[in-house]
Amino acid sequence: MIFGNRIRELREEKGLLLRQLASLLEVDTATISKIERGTRRAKKEQLQVFSSVFDINQKELETLWLADKLYEIVEDENDLGLSALKVAENEFKYQTKIKG
Repeated sequence: MIFGNRIRELREEKGLLLRQLASLLEVDTATISKIERGTRRAKKEQLQVFSSVFDINQKELETLWLADKLYEIVEDENDLGLSALKVAENEFKYQTKIKG
């Protein structure tokens, strides 16, 4: 729900109503509400619109969006989830090193 919290924060800072943001994204108000509450994930293609509307770096939003996806995968795994993320981080670093 990291992404959704940030979207709500940005929307409120900008003084936008849910329906106004929904209109800009061409979705219904319920969809934006669900994204903010973390019960629905924004589509990756929508990140550019969020970035433009809130004048925020798209990479920041992509990072939060991806962090939510990762958390969703491991959230019910207790201690193993964190261990798995650390193993994946090390593998990511290794693969990046040998490819780069």
